[in-house]
Amino acid sequence: MSTTENLRFLFKGIEVDQKTRDYIEKRLTSLDKKFMEEVTHTEVEVDLDKKGKFRVEVMIRTPRNLFRSENITESIEASIDLSVDELEDQIIHQKDKVRTIRKRGAVSLKKKLVVDEAARF
Repeated sequence: MSTTENLRFLFKGIEVDQKTRDYIEKRLTSLDKKFMEEVTHTEVEVDLDKKGKFRVEVMIRTPRNLFRSENITESIEASIDLSVDELEDQIIHQKDKVRTIRKRGAVSLKKKLVVDEAARF
């Protein structure tokens, strides 16, 4: 399942055209290759603050993890780009963490393994 299948937009105080929605979907689909498990839910919240800057919050849920990013910039596209970069870093960090835990388990099993001296290799 891709990140855009269960995509929900929430716009507060602004109207966003279809071109911007398509851009957001395009940037989020670039994350699909990075996930190890399926994405269950994706939320994108965009609002305009009192200073005229756009706040973009992206939350991606998987069965085991929640990836979240929030950025405030002058344009929606810039905020989305920064958020996607942060989410990508979080996903890579999670993958490395899982890989390290698996490797540690394999090393500990190897240490506990007892080989018979009479065995021929």
